[in-house]
Amino acid sequence: MAKRKIDNRTFQDRWEANYLFTTIKDKPVCLVCGAGVAVIKEYNIRRHYETKHYEKYKDLDLKQKLKKVEEMKRSLVSRQTLFTKAKSKSEAAVKASFIVAAEIAKSARPFNEGEFVKKCMVKVCDIVCPDKKQEFLSKNVSLSRNTMAERVCELSTNLHEKLIKKGKDFIAYSLAVDESSDTSDTAQLSIFIRGVDSSLCVTEELLGLKSVHGTTTGKDIFEEVSKCITEMSLPWDKLVGLTTDGAPAMCGQKSGLVGRIQEKMREEDAGKLTVYHCIIHQEALCGKALQMEHVMSSIKGVVNFIRAKGLNHRQFKSFLEELDSEYRDVPYHTEVRWLSRGKVLNRCFELREEICQFIENKGKDTTELRDEKFLCELAFLSDIVSHLDVLNLQLQGRGHVITDMYAAVKAFKTKLRLWKTQMLQGHFPCCQTMAAQISPDALPSAQFAEKINALSVEFSRRFADFEAQKGRFELLSNLFAIDVESAPTSLQMELIELQCNDMLKSKYDSVGAAQFPCFLPDTMPQLRTQAAQMLSMFGSTYLCEQLFSMMKVNKTPHRSRLTDEHLHSVLRLSSAQSLTPDLDELASKKRCQVSGLDQCAE
Repeated sequence: MAKRKIDNRTFQDRWEANYLFTTIKDKPVCLVCGAGVAVIKEYNIRRHYETKHYEKYKDLDLKQKLKKVEEMKRSLVSRQTLFTKAKSKSEAAVKASFIVAAEIAKSARPFNEGEFVKKCMVKVCDIVCPDKKQEFLSKNVSLSRNTMAERVCELSTNLHEKLIKKGKDFIAYSLAVDESSDTSDTAQLSIFIRGVDSSLCVTEELLGLKSVHGTTTGKDIFEEVSKCITEMSLPWDKLVGLTTDGAPAMCGQKSGLVGRIQEKMREEDAGKLTVYHCIIHQEALCGKALQMEHVMSSIKGVVNFIRAKGLNHRQFKSFLEELDSEYRDVPYHTEVRWLSRGKVLNRCFELREEICQFIENKGKDTTELRDEKFLCELAFLSDIVSHLDVLNLQLQGRGHVITDMYAAVKAFKTKLRLWKTQMLQGHFPCCQTMAAQISPDALPSAQFAEKINALSVEFSRRFADFEAQKGRFELLSNLFAIDVESAPTSLQMELIELQCNDMLKSKYDSVGAAQFPCFLPDTMPQLRTQAAQMLSMFGSTYLCEQLFSMMKVNKTPHRSRLTDEHLHSVLRLSSAQSLTPDLDELASKKRCQVSGLDQCAE
């Protein structure tokens, strides 16, 4: 029988004592000088020892060599631990700079605020822990302006990469698109995505913010949206919904964004695209059906007279204090701030007598303000706009399911029918006040009922696109009560199984319609797909409007030179909700740097 060949390429324990070598991560390393060998062979290790260290250690016997090896190994472990701690401190310092950069971006602060934060940190350490100052700051937390700008861009890139990775799992997604101009008159196109993965988890994030320096036609907007979808590697056949602000460039059926996306989806042989006009925009536009602009115009004139001049404003507030009024001022109103309208109308109605007295003292005519018909119209407009504002607030916010938003609108339409017949039964407090003041018969109830009817008709007209989807909405919001025969044929068998399952019915009752789709079993793939499509729908462009508000706070006349890249990075970071940047991963890839401020902080 042949002798087994010894593997000379495996480290032998005896080499430690013979040649003062050890292994680190399966690589031979000299304990004396730290050098390694390319190939694990005894010849290579022996040659290194005999040429480099033999003369120094030749007089040691085996026992002394083993003792020396143990000392050297302990020293090596100590050096490795020190290096690991230093590396850990370095990564912690870099991570801290990322955290500060993220907070600066989210609070809409300029990038040079990092230097201010560093000064504050130094001064706090001087007072609270002066002996730990160098250890705490360690001259390593770089917060210079350039570093903050770089960190924000890296955080934004990390978020975008995570969104791309997340998008690979989407089984359905929808887009919300809107456009606005910044302070330098550059058109900024915001595109939000709401995607649903195979586990029916919803991800709602900024897909892209594109600067358009030329025209903003439907073709231009489509090209930018198409680029974003391509960058994300999203399939067109998974796109199920598109929500816009209703502008011609957006909703045009031929040359607008909607028409071009529908054409693209036909080319890709994708499914049908469901298009919505922002539900919040439509709700605001419905108010114009009241045709009471003359009342709003008069009230704005009164408010501007009081608030436009500092002297008038100061005197009016003093006048209210002298009268010991419940209110101390009237708020401003601007067209872009929809919710201010109801507050202004209500406050002016409550202070109608004080306002008239103040204006008369200023020598102005108050005939219109004291007119009985005008006051009745003011009372009605104040009441109905207050109800519209309540609905508006219900529709605002992130993460709303489209079925819940439409349910709020449907409930308001039902209320309108009730208010038409019950004007003076507690639903309109200002009208009740006027009825008590001038007598119920003098209040033009029939005229106001007609206006409520006109508002109801306008709601029905504007929300016809949502009403057309009523059957699909019920497949999410009313699964266990929907008539199986009226449902699509592809869903009928699964619906029967679902409605006959008492355990799923109990789960539906406990978690609610919006959360229930996550509990649909895999044996019901058609229902899961249908639920994913409905959960992905945007009901409004609220996220786009919110982003533009952030944009105006970040890019001001005092910060107009903010580049498009930095603006986009800041806004992506500020608007992130479903995803968070991986700070540990980012910090591990960076080397710690010392900012110029650190030198002067010593």
